[in-house]
Amino acid sequence: VQFVESGGGLVQPGGSLRLSCTTRSSSRFPMYHLGWYRQTSGTQREMVAFITSGGSPNYADFVNGRFTISRDNARDTLYLQMNSLKVEDTAVYYCNRYGREEPWGQGTQVTVSS
Repeated sequence: VQFVESGGGLVQPGGSLRLSCTTRSSSRFPMYHLGWYRQTSGTQREMVAFITSGGSPNYADFVNGRFTISRDNARDTLYLQMNSLKVEDTAVYYCNRYGREEPWGQGTQVTVSS
């Protein structure tokens, strides 16, 4: 399975971004638990949020109500709506299966800066 992330960019603190993730090579997308992850230079990749195949969302503590994960199985697309962004949210964001990771994609850079 190949995942392709998009939607990153430069945004000011307090701003919003919507990330998207699609897959090029799987018809089993609706069956997967899926997650968003992020990584900054010199740190380990961390889970931001995941959503089960049934649509139940779960979030890391640091999200604190600011992000919303969702999925559109008809479009094989995963989303992450990020609001009230902070400087510390700056990272490369990736999507992948949750609990059974596939090879990582290129990610999408999110930079929060004034």
